[in-house]
Amino acid sequence: MAAAAVVCAAAPLLAGCGDAGGLRSAGPTPTAVGPERLWPSLPPATRAADDYGAGETAVIKGVDVPGGKLRKVDPVTIVRARVTSDPQDYKDVVDALADCGDPGPRTAGCPVLDAYYRDLSGDGADDLLVAVRAPKRQLYTQVYTYTGGKLIQIMDDKDAVINVQLAGRSVVVRSAADLPGYEYRTSWSYDPHQKAMLPARDEIIRTGAPSTPAPSPSPSRS
Repeated sequence: MAAAAVVCAAAPLLAGCGDAGGLRSAGPTPTAVGPERLWPSLPPATRAADDYGAGETAVIKGVDVPGGKLRKVDPVTIVRARVTSDPQDYKDVVDALADCGDPGPRTAGCPVLDAYYRDLSGDGADDLLVAVRAPKRQLYTQVYTYTGGKLIQIMDDKDAVINVQLAGRSVVVRSAADLPGYEYRTSWSYDPHQKAMLPARDEIIRTGAPSTPAPSPSPSRS
C-alpha cells in the first residue's frame, strides 16, 4: 500500500490516481504551421515599391515659432509657407488660400480646417495636425513638428478622405475604396528612425451598416 501511494503521488495524472477535479488531456496538439515561402527562385527586387510619400519630410522656412510652441502660430501661416515652397505640389489649393486672410478676413472658403494639437512624435511637445481641402473632395492631411530649432512637416497625405481619427499617437485616415462597400484605413505612426510619420498599417475593409459615431475631439481654434 505504501508503494502504491508513492506511485500516485509521483504521477497524479495517471488513471485512477487523481480525483474528479484533476487535469485531463485535451488530445493531440495541432502542429504549428509557419509561413511558407513561395517561388524561392524568384530574384530579389532591384528597386523599392511605389509609395505615396511615406517617410518624406520638409523643413518649413520663414515661419517664426515663439518659444517652440506650435499653438502660438496660425496654422494658415504654416500651410501658406509650405505651399509657397512647393507651389507645383499644391497648385490645386494655391488660389483658395486667398480666402484665408493675411491680408483680409478669413472666410468660409478658406481650405485650411481647424487645427488639432497632439504629441505624436513622443518628445513631450504638441505637434500640429492640419487638414487642407482640395478640389474633387480630396483632402491633404498634414502633421508638423518643431524640433532642433526647425519647423518640419512629417506627414503629408492626400486622398479622398471619409474622415480622420486619432488613436493614441496614430493618425487613422479612412478613405474611399474603388470597390463598392469597402474603404481603406491607413494608420500613420511616428517612426523615430525615419523621423517621420509612416503608414504602419494599411488595409481595405468591408463597411457594415451605419453606426453611431464616437464623439470627436474638439479642435483648438487659432
